[in-house]
Amino acid sequence: MTIIAPFRGIRPARGREADVIAPPYDVLNSAEARQRAQGRPYSFLHVSKPEIDLPEGIDPYAPEVYAKAAENFRHFLHEGVIERENEPVYYVYRLTWPQPDGNAHVQTGIIAAASVADYDSNRIRKHEHTRPVKEDDRVRQVEAVGAHTGPVMLAARDEAGAIAALLEEAAQGTPDMDALADDGIRHQVWIVRDADLIRRITDAFEAEEALYIADGHHRSAAASRVCSARAAQEPDNLDAPWRRFLSVTFPAAQMKILDYNRVVKDLNGMTEEQFLHRIGEVFELEPSAAPVKPEQRGEFGMYLNGQWYRLRAPASLINENDPLKRLDVSILQDNLLAPILGIDDPRTNERIDFVGGMRGLAELEHRVNSGEMAVAFSLHPTSMDDLMRVAEAGEVMPAKSTWFEPKLADGLVSLPLED
Repeated sequence: MTIIAPFRGIRPARGREADVIAPPYDVLNSAEARQRAQGRPYSFLHVSKPEIDLPEGIDPYAPEVYAKAAENFRHFLHEGVIERENEPVYYVYRLTWPQPDGNAHVQTGIIAAASVADYDSNRIRKHEHTRPVKEDDRVRQVEAVGAHTGPVMLAARDEAGAIAALLEEAAQGTPDMDALADDGIRHQVWIVRDADLIRRITDAFEAEEALYIADGHHRSAAASRVCSARAAQEPDNLDAPWRRFLSVTFPAAQMKILDYNRVVKDLNGMTEEQFLHRIGEVFELEPSAAPVKPEQRGEFGMYLNGQWYRLRAPASLINENDPLKRLDVSILQDNLLAPILGIDDPRTNERIDFVGGMRGLAELEHRVNSGEMAVAFSLHPTSMDDLMRVAEAGEVMPAKSTWFEPKLADGLVSLPLED
């Protein structure tokens, strides 16, 4: 079984993509999803967040929610808003994200059916732990709808650029789907039907030693569970669609990770002077007249009582031989958050919160100036190379290490479990 394969996807009918596409199911809460879907009867939120069509306050894990997802999906098919391909194809997917400087970030990947067997054997490599309740949710949603509707975002090293070149070759002419989302991000898809190009794309991915999960660990873990349960019933059905999961793979060099910053509620019983003294014993510390957006590894910004500071980690704190310890999130955690501020486990400690880089440094200032938080830290973004090194070592990334943008759209393509 190849690591990726073409498939007979379910996608919006021509011209209906703007009516259908929606943000990923896990970036909106139920209230936000309900608001975003107002006046949009065919928004995919009716499938991915179906509680919005049920009474407010319903448990999002209630059986009625999954039944509603299946009902809405069938309704979309019956109405012809979404339809299934007649033959297996690939979908080349381009995201265009306008930037404040007037330029745009562009990344071009491929929507494909990824191998569960390669996920299970760690050729598709992981870097996060999953939570059983979230896995259970995805398993129940996939089984109810009868399709994988949320894509897993993967990265390919593509060091020779062969994959990127093939995707550029495929993304020519007028796209088959083209939609501008509410957040200004443009989603374009070219359907690859040519047998020779399909073969060359498949071969290029087979030449990769591994693919790496960037986002979607719960979705891929759920796909493995769905496959295992069905394989127990149909062990000889070796080419079944349920042996694969929905994926979007981009060349790693094109992917963008934003900073994932930290805010802490108090100074762990210290005065401001004592706190600054403790930090100065570990880091190089200097006041800054402007907000500090770290420009290199080992550099941090800190906002405290209306003042920005720049922190630099000495070389002695950076263990280049350890893929985990060399991460900026680990350097800050191991040398400041834990020993000085007493944040022993950032996954569970209620004194710390996390602010994605999309919100900017102004959000860090706001959280401190409001009195909600005492101190904020800005970090340099984790690199794709660092993420892949951690995955290759079989390790788990620290909490809240990566914030990928732009986000993939739900509803562009779904992968049915049956032929």
